[in-house]
Amino acid sequence: MRKLDRAICPAPACLGGYAHGVHTWDNVSSVHKEEIRTHLETMQGRRCAYCEGDIETLGQHIEHFRRKSVHPALIFDWENLFWSCDQTDSCGHFKDNGAGQYNVTDLINPCCDDPDGFFIFQADGTISVRHGLSEVDQRRATETLRVFSLDAKWGRLRAMRKAAVSGYVDDANTAFDEGWPSDDIRTLFHAELEIARNLPFYTAIRHVLTERQ
Repeated sequence: MRKLDRAICPAPACLGGYAHGVHTWDNVSSVHKEEIRTHLETMQGRRCAYCEGDIETLGQHIEHFRRKSVHPALIFDWENLFWSCDQTDSCGHFKDNGAGQYNVTDLINPCCDDPDGFFIFQADGTISVRHGLSEVDQRRATETLRVFSLDAKWGRLRAMRKAAVSGYVDDANTAFDEGWPSDDIRTLFHAELEIARNLPFYTAIRHVLTERQ
């Protein structure tokens, strides 16, 4: 999960043609859903808003952060829409169908909160809650990981993140083990991060390089 900036993309014009109490999400045409996805791609790239996986590989759906069944007035609210992968064991589908009871105000919203302040991605593919958080923020971090199933100990996502960062971990280990000057290490990491910026699991890649300096 990484910080997203909804301000870079205005609400799709098509959403103005739908109204709570008059229409349901099923009324949204395929053409308009494609328009919404295009706007979400501008904000997110082609990565899931929650796990950062590649939607070409993992599938995709337009996700309602606050569930349609619980918050029907927000069905057509641009602020409530994200692009999620289509996997059932994590992210949007798991939140709605597998997580059980939760308070949505406990969840980290990547457009409103900076996930970097809550999590550290590790080289083994796991996600740790940052030390020193307030009791409220620690609960929010823990609940976000649980509700979106982002850190199942031996799960699919952990294996995918571990594979994505492995080459970067090897490069970092080589630089540190060989005693490279700090400036050279920072230059190397900066160059690698620029190349990796649009790759799946970019936050995990960034953390395994920058959180160890």
